[in-house]
Amino acid sequence: MSAGIVGYVTHPLTSGERMSGQSPPRRTVLKGVVLAGAAGLGAAACSTESKLGHAKPLPSAPVNLGAADEVPVGGAKLYREQRILVSCPAEGKYKAFSAQCTHAGCVLDKIEKLEGNCPCHGSRFDVTTGEALQGPATVALPAIPVRVEGGNLVTGAPGAATGNPDA
Repeated sequence: MSAGIVGYVTHPLTSGERMSGQSPPRRTVLKGVVLAGAAGLGAAACSTESKLGHAKPLPSAPVNLGAADEVPVGGAKLYREQRILVSCPAEGKYKAFSAQCTHAGCVLDKIEKLEGNCPCHGSRFDVTTGEALQGPATVALPAIPVRVEGGNLVTGAPGAATGNPDA
């Protein structure tokens, strides 16, 4: 062979072996393509795009969350099992939002300094407005209608409250 030409040799290497400096075998290239594709899918799963489609739908029937006075004035309360958070900006005034992160649908796990925290990827939300404060979420938490009926907070469509406030 002349200098600069690289190819298969049959002697002294065994048939099919490559000389150093040559392109990798086809199988190695294919493995790399598959791994790169899998990495791309993983990156897409953790993208900054909203994943509202991953969130479970909120109950369509009214939900009784319990005593309205359990939500402190100027504060908020997380109803994790119901996937709802309620804030009380002023006495007798309430705002409710979905407690499911708009990034990947995880349920917020705690409220600190009026910010709801997503345990999955670290998104943070203003619990008084639903606004996304820290990504990867970029979309605000959806607002949910809330009212007081007989001293209890009820979310969802108007009508008879259902659900167990002690659940």
